[in-house]
Amino acid sequence: MSAPRVLLDGLAFGESPRWHDGRLWVADWGAGEVLTVDVEGRATVVVRVDGLPICLDWLPDGRLLVVAGGAGRLLRREPDGSLVDHADLRSLVAHPWNEVVTDGRGNAYVNTIGFDFPGGEYAPGAIALVTPDGAARLVAADLAFPNGMALTPDGRTLIIAESYAARLTAYDVAADGSLGGRRVWAAVPESAPDGICLDADGAVWYGDVPNRCAVRVAEGGAILDRIALDRGCFACALGGADGRTLHLVTMEWGPQTLAGGPRTGQVLTVPAPAPAAG
Repeated sequence: MSAPRVLLDGLAFGESPRWHDGRLWVADWGAGEVLTVDVEGRATVVVRVDGLPICLDWLPDGRLLVVAGGAGRLLRREPDGSLVDHADLRSLVAHPWNEVVTDGRGNAYVNTIGFDFPGGEYAPGAIALVTPDGAARLVAADLAFPNGMALTPDGRTLIIAESYAARLTAYDVAADGSLGGRRVWAAVPESAPDGICLDADGAVWYGDVPNRCAVRVAEGGAILDRIALDRGCFACALGGADGRTLHLVTMEWGPQTLAGGPRTGQVLTVPAPAPAAG
């Protein structure tokens, strides 16, 4: 693969890239913003969020969902641009919430790492299902720092990165949205998979912060590609006009990151061997 190029520089704490409606969307935790980035690297602030805009996805009708992780709320952006509560997750787990992924029925899966990070004492995390009416319930537990999630195009399998277990885990998705059939999708020893995306060949790209790389892995654990980077990779997203551009959100990770340190966050792009799934 060719060397990545810098599309955007100077993010405070970039995360959760998503390709949607012809643009890349990125959450900048440090700035409390959700941005869009065009193919020339021009960034536009779409919405500002109190309570840490951790992750984002869309309902089938096009409305944006944003996890306000520190506040324990799943927010919905209305057509007039206002943010309203879609679900209050604090009654399920009091610790911060993390990633979200939606399906074609309007269900949203949101995970929590299960403890305060950094600095908190480790506890296992969980996944909640939020139905279209905003009702929330836990549907999976005992996850070792759950992170990036992806649904297969048929909506029947949910894949999640367990950063502290060095593996990707899969669940079967039932008709009512419940999760079952838990299994190891891919073991990735000595790795810390973070944000993920699925390609049309059925492989998963994941970011790895401590190992400063992005990795493409097949079901079963075979490593297909590895991109070495000069800083930690927090997440990956496939997009572009043909779905074959891999976007990598990277940053220098350290104690200063959450304390208003230097803006080392970048979005990188590189051609991918397979387009985005679906």
